[in-house]
Parts: sequence; structure tokens; C-alpha cells
Amino acid sequence: MTMPGRRTLMGGFAALIAGSAMPARAQASAPDANGKPSWIPPDDLIEALPRLMRIAGVPGVAIAVVDRGTPAWSGSFGVKNILTCDPVGEDTLFEAASMTKPAFAYVAMRLADEKRLDLDTPLIAYRRPANLGDDPNLARITARHVLEHSTGLPNWVSAPLVTSSAPGSRYSYSGEAFIWLQLVVETIMGAGLGSVMQAKLFGPAGMARSSFGWDEAIARSLVFGHSEPPEGERALPRQPTREWGDRLLPVASRRRKPIASWTFEDSVAAMRETDPATPPSTRDLLVNSAGGLLTTASDYAKFMALMMDRRDRAAWEIGEAARQAMLTPRIDVRGRDIARSPGWEIEQSPVGPLFQHSGSNYGIFKTLGVGDARNGRAIVIFTNAANGSALAARIVREATGIDRLKSLV
Repeated sequence: MTMPGRRTLMGGFAALIAGSAMPARAQASAPDANGKPSWIPPDDLIEALPRLMRIAGVPGVAIAVVDRGTPAWSGSFGVKNILTCDPVGEDTLFEAASMTKPAFAYVAMRLADEKRLDLDTPLIAYRRPANLGDDPNLARITARHVLEHSTGLPNWVSAPLVTSSAPGSRYSYSGEAFIWLQLVVETIMGAGLGSVMQAKLFGPAGMARSSFGWDEAIARSLVFGHSEPPEGERALPRQPTREWGDRLLPVASRRRKPIASWTFEDSVAAMRETDPATPPSTRDLLVNSAGGLLTTASDYAKFMALMMDRRDRAAWEIGEAARQAMLTPRIDVRGRDIARSPGWEIEQSPVGPLFQHSGSNYGIFKTLGVGDARNGRAIVIFTNAANGSALAARIVREATGIDRLKSLV
């Protein structure tokens, strides 16, 4: 795949966002029993996708679709690395980025169902992190506040944690809050986040390619992130996840403990060991509840299928009350049209409520998942480039026929 020059890119990229670079949308797959069309991408979108990827400067894309409540279709396009041209395949791993948060929220809801975690008990009763500042609001923050992004804590910060608003009073997106809840979960379960996620979600859901951490197999399977051309034509930008993984892997070998099973304390100690001069940053944790999930589009579709309306559920899944709670708006983001639930962003669209989440790691991995629980539909799009968000929004529009408000603001 040859990336276009910057002038070509900017002109074509504007057309991509506006929608003029795409032929008329073909009829999607046959409607279901309720007359609702499938979200499986139509043939003309698949045919046009390589051109749209070139226009946007996105070397690799993976798409998966849930239809009638179950994973129904997946497709892989482009390359993992523009310099080596290794193809993206069904088993290629992507950084899920902030789409990690709904999966972690699901596990937190499982622990609540099991009476191990009380969503309304202050987190400080379970675990007091060392980086808390002097702020009485900190003693009021609960797991529910974390999952719905109403803690008042910042997204990422190196200074001691303090709030900018009273917990529960307004929307305040925070990765730091998710790390605090990760510490609580590890304390409750007596195990690292990766092990908990494997036991409570990845294993039971059949998400065999999903994990945290780093090893040689992950290094071979994971895509590389790309910046905008023309830089992406000649050299790749920094790959922080790979850099940290390669740096920490010798520590894991000496400890005889895989990074995927590390606790927060394991990770921080290893980071200090490999770079004594730099204070460890929570944002750079490989085992990270806010953005560390490494997975495939097909695996993530299996997770989104768990959110669908259906009668029969496995005994290990969250209860119906917990599922409904994850789909119920609680904190307004932009009026009543876009709000936060425990785990998801909820948008009131022309076809009804959508549950969705996007992600961006280091500006070079962009992801998007959109679901319609009432009609059993979802679409997952993973990309490995800076311009992936606009391309993902375009794919969703063409595949679903829905103009999401969030993609227009």
C-alpha cells in the first residue's frame, strides 16, 4: 500500500469526512425478523475501503459485526506496518485504547453481582493509593462514579490527585480514576488485573486473543501505529507500548512471572528498575484498566454481544439489572443526547439509543465500537493510524445507515 503525499491526503481527507468520496450505499444484508437491516458492511463499502484507507492515510483496519445478538462477520484490511507490509489478519492484535474501559466496567459489574464490590462504597475504604492529594472529595469517590466518569478527577496527571468538581455532580473523563478502581479490584481479588480479566471475561466469553501485558507472541501479532503521511511513508513514530514491553520483558523473565499477570505494584517496581531516573507514569502501565487491552476486532465483538437484549444468558454473565445499568444514561455529556452510563457512552440516535466507546492510544491507534442493544447489532472498528477516527466514523455511517451525532461534533 502506497501512502499519499500530504497535499493529496488533506484534500481527500476532507472529502472522506464529508462523505463525497463514497459511492451510493448499497443494500446491506437481509433484514432480521423485526425488519431491521444488518450492520454487515455492504459490498460497495468493502470495494471502496482500500481507496478510503489511502485517502485517510490508514494502513490497517479490522472490522467485526454483531448481528441478531451474535458475532456474524469480520474483515481484515491493509497492513500492520507500512514499512514491512505484513498483512492484517483475523488474529492481528490492536491496541483497544480506551475501549478497554467498557470491558473493565463489565468485570466490575460482575464483582458487584458477586457482592465482592459495592459500587456505592467509597473506594478509599478498599484501597488508598499513594498519589492522593489533600482533598476531602476523594473520600466520597465510588466505583459507580469511576465507571460513569463523574469522579471529578483529571484524565492523566503526574501531580497528586485532586478533584475539580464534587463526585457525581458532572461529567469528568478520567483514566486516573480507572487506575484507582483497578487497584481496588486487585485488592479484592488478590490478583493482577490481567488475571482477573481472564477469569471473569476473556476466558468465559471465548476471547482467546485478548490480554494485557507483553510477550514475544504479542510483539509478532500487534500492529504498529502510524502518524499522518508523509512521515508514515519513511519512518514510524514512537511505539510506546512496544518500547515499554521490550524494556520490561527481561524483568518478567528474571521474575519468572508473565507481565500479563503482574499487579500494579509489580508493574511500578519493574518500571523503576528499568528507568530509575523517571518516575513511573500510570498512563504507561502495560496492565492498564483505562487503555491497556490488546485484542482483535472479532474478540471485542464477542464482548459487545454480551450487552444485547436476549432471553438466555450464561450463568457467568452479569445479571439483567447490571446489564440494564450499563445501558442507562446517568451523567449528561452534551445535553440529553449524549450521556455516560457505567461503562459506555449512550447516544440517542434516530434509531434509538446506541451504546458506544472510542479509543486513542498515543495518537496512533484509533478505535470505535457502536452497538444497538435492542436490535442485537454492533460494529467494531480498529485502526493503526492517526486519522483512524474519521475513517471509522465513515465506515459506521455507511454500514449502519445512521448519522451518529457524536461523529458530527
